[in-house]
Amino acid sequence: MTQEATRTGVVALVGSREDVHIQDVARRLGAEGVDSVIVDTLTFPDETRMSLTEGLDGILVDGRAVGRPAAAYLRGLHSHPLAFMVDAEEAMAEDWRTTLTAFREKGTLLLGLIGRWEQLGVPLYNPPSADWLLHKPVQLSALKAAGLPVPRTLWTNDAEAVRRFAASGRVAYKPVMGGAATRELLPEDLTDERLAALAAAPVTFQELLPGEDLRVYVLDGEIIASLRIVTSALDFRQNEERIEQMVLPDEVARQCVKACEVLGLRWTGLDLKRGLDGELKFLELNGSPMFLGFDAAAGTDVAGHFARALVRHARRG
Repeated sequence: MTQEATRTGVVALVGSREDVHIQDVARRLGAEGVDSVIVDTLTFPDETRMSLTEGLDGILVDGRAVGRPAAAYLRGLHSHPLAFMVDAEEAMAEDWRTTLTAFREKGTLLLGLIGRWEQLGVPLYNPPSADWLLHKPVQLSALKAAGLPVPRTLWTNDAEAVRRFAASGRVAYKPVMGGAATRELLPEDLTDERLAALAAAPVTFQELLPGEDLRVYVLDGEIIASLRIVTSALDFRQNEERIEQMVLPDEVARQCVKACEVLGLRWTGLDLKRGLDGELKFLELNGSPMFLGFDAAAGTDVAGHFARALVRHARRG
């Protein structure tokens, strides 16, 4: 069967049916008359049925031929026991080895599917080939190498390296992967007893940026929303006092678009924070950013822009 014959024209939404972002995008696509298929990665393999063969006509999701979709939104694979929305505590307690093996097999098949789509040129938001660049130690070094401003950062489990790093000014710390609040490193954190915790896992130590927080959304090379997050907390998450739209300086706007290009992202939510010297520095580019809460708080239309981009791919089809 030819590639054209297996081109289905649908938009694939990869994530959980329970995820409000998947639900919102599916609703908006339907309102535009665009067909979508949800590849429910949270319920795979317990409930979602998936089959792949060496040919595109063998790509089936819940019995439906998906083939080569017009575009795909990769919200999440849920391929690890610690992934967002995954509840594997009971299974891990019962048999951790078998559970981890099952998650490994699940992730391998899902990445195999998405990788095939990328190889065929399906527009992916975002492609798995960019995943390795989303790890913070790689991401920030790639941005710095491209001439973009990033905070001075140390990833380590070496207590003496932390003490040397902290001697140069105020420092914040947070997990390497994320998932916990950013805190300021205090003198009591530099004791032997406290730093002994590094033997359990490495930690990110970063120059403390005391200035304003910005969230910028970039889609297909264009900025679609720029937001200032007003907060008195070091970490704005769940501490937002106000979120307001703003206009970026031209140079910062160019830097945001360039950052996406450097990391190979079709779309992202960038987090920037102003340093003591007044310069905005890149903290992170999110591979699958949340946007509904920001739209609701600031009156932006990130959801609409994103859905319309998927619609355009479907209609080219």
